Amino acid sequence: MAKGTVINKILQAHLVTGSGIPGEPASIRIDQTLTQDATGTMAYLELEAMGEPRVKTELSVSYVDHNMLQNGPENSNDHLYLQSIAASRGIRFSRPGNGICHQLHLERFGIPGKTLLGSDSHTPTGGGIGMLAIGAGGLDVALAMAGKPFRLTFPKVVGIRLTGKLQPWVAAKDVILKVLSILTTKGNVGWMVEYFGPGVATLSVPQRATITNMGAELGVTTSVFPSDKRTRAFLKAQGRGEVWTELHADKNAVYDNIIEINLSKLEPLAACPSSPDNIKTIRELAGMKVNQVIIGSCTNSSFRDLSIVAGMLKGRTVHPNVSLAIAPGSRQVLAMLASNGALADIVKAGARILECGCGPCIGQGQSPANNTVTVRTFNRNFPGRSGTKGDQSYLVSPETACAVALSGEFKLASELGIDYPEFHDPKKFDVDDSMIIPPPANGEHVEIIRKPTIGEPPKCAPMPEKLDGVVVIKTGDKTSTDDIMPAGVYLKLRSNIPQYAKAVFAQMNEPGKPTFAERASAVRDSGRHAVIIGRDSFGQGSSREHAAICPMYLGVKAVIAIAIERIIRANMTNFGILPLTFANPADYDRIDPEDKIVIDNLRTAVDSDKLTATVAKADGTVFTIPLNLNISDEDRVILKAGGRLNVQ
Repeated sequence: MAKGTVINKILQAHLVTGSGIPGEPASIRIDQTLTQDATGTMAYLELEAMGEPRVKTELSVSYVDHNMLQNGPENSNDHLYLQSIAASRGIRFSRPGNGICHQLHLERFGIPGKTLLGSDSHTPTGGGIGMLAIGAGGLDVALAMAGKPFRLTFPKVVGIRLTGKLQPWVAAKDVILKVLSILTTKGNVGWMVEYFGPGVATLSVPQRATITNMGAELGVTTSVFPSDKRTRAFLKAQGRGEVWTELHADKNAVYDNIIEINLSKLEPLAACPSSPDNIKTIRELAGMKVNQVIIGSCTNSSFRDLSIVAGMLKGRTVHPNVSLAIAPGSRQVLAMLASNGALADIVKAGARILECGCGPCIGQGQSPANNTVTVRTFNRNFPGRSGTKGDQSYLVSPETACAVALSGEFKLASELGIDYPEFHDPKKFDVDDSMIIPPPANGEHVEIIRKPTIGEPPKCAPMPEKLDGVVVIKTGDKTSTDDIMPAGVYLKLRSNIPQYAKAVFAQMNEPGKPTFAERASAVRDSGRHAVIIGRDSFGQGSSREHAAICPMYLGVKAVIAIAIERIIRANMTNFGILPLTFANPADYDRIDPEDKIVIDNLRTAVDSDKLTATVAKADGTVFTIPLNLNISDEDRVILKAGGRLNVQ
């Protein structure tokens, strides 16, 4: 058991229930919450359904950073609702154009030692300043705003000991890519990551935030750095020095596992298609032609990152065969680049300047051409996430991305023949919070604006006495929430569950055949239950609870997989879908689409960790398989009720 760690100290200070033993159920008090517009609308509709007149957290912020295109009225309708519900419930509202939630929260609201729960899987960015920042589904965030503790499995802690110092042209992105090459994207449920060692002091807060941000791809609950002099300097420069507290692991701290990384020995890396843990060195990719480069996202759009890029582009021109787009992480970053002339250097080089938002990272514009290579500083390269089916998306550091943009191919930045741009952490950031609207002292008279495109949280039926299931789809390893609920052109439908549900598994639909939504609806309408079969690491990626809500709406009652990731498991439980795993992984190969799966006496069976299902195949073969349901007693109550909103 980890002792004396930063993570353990924050957890113990916020523990509400639980023994503190790894693997056991626990709950913690949440100090702050954040939402973004793609997940926030449903979260606030759920908060309304609870009847809470005012949030009970120390701070809650609603950011608008995802649905920025406003192609049709849906996004603008959501924004009006979000601004009005924020005023009504005591929540700060960050207007469209102000920036990406994680970048902004780090700049303006993050506090070392506090807990932060966000309806976005990259909320762990806050770990860069010593917060315990966790991504979760919108309903869990709504519950936290209502004053309820956040339920989790008490974690094991892997300590990553950093030594040495990054060499020129090697970046923080290369650190997390190295970690991903070691731990991969699966098998890390129930763990948290803590960075320590002498190498930590060499990294600035923006560099640390890059590492904790993309730590989400590991599948761990969160990642945390200590709060030290570098943290204090960052907060002071943001005009918030008074919130700093020192927070570090004890000298004799014990970790459940330790990984050693010498920063001095790292080299530039890339995550290759189509998984963040498919790591190769840039040397291995050298010479590969590239058509598009995009620099930005919540991972790599800080003032530091874009200042380095501006220095590399100054006096040079983007390769004629490359489209370069840059999205600053916040209005603060954009304003500072404009003030010191760096933005002019970027524009003169031929880059296209995008909004301060998520944009291309979630397939909202800038989709690459067919059969071309796109290089991005983002955190995910799941198949089709860019908005182009069959995309070839590589994830790299800003330094490497800029080298590619200038040369038109994969190339080490050190081989460009230019000096590494000089950069010093600002003593004072350009602080302007005019686009963050504070709520009125009393919001009971605020009119909540609901346009016709905004629906309500769908009702969940209580658990039936029997699972009378039909397998509607069978997926392979690493089925992501992008696979289940694609973003891109569908993102504007998130406030309308009946419409968005039509897109479930849209990327896996076959032309000319009934869609998943049509097949699942037919099973539901026949009085039976739709079942999804997955393999390893089912539901990795985004925190989008729609990956549970929309399947539930279509009649899905169970997911059976070899392993299910943390956030989607919680989301499925919250909306009455059984998160079952194979006791014998080989049984995955015995099941096919359209097989019948039955669990008798279901409401009694779920009181146990061990269940038995009967499988009937089309040829008349019948056999039984053992299944696991490793959840808390509270989760069993929620499942029987049909979902978390039914037990309020």
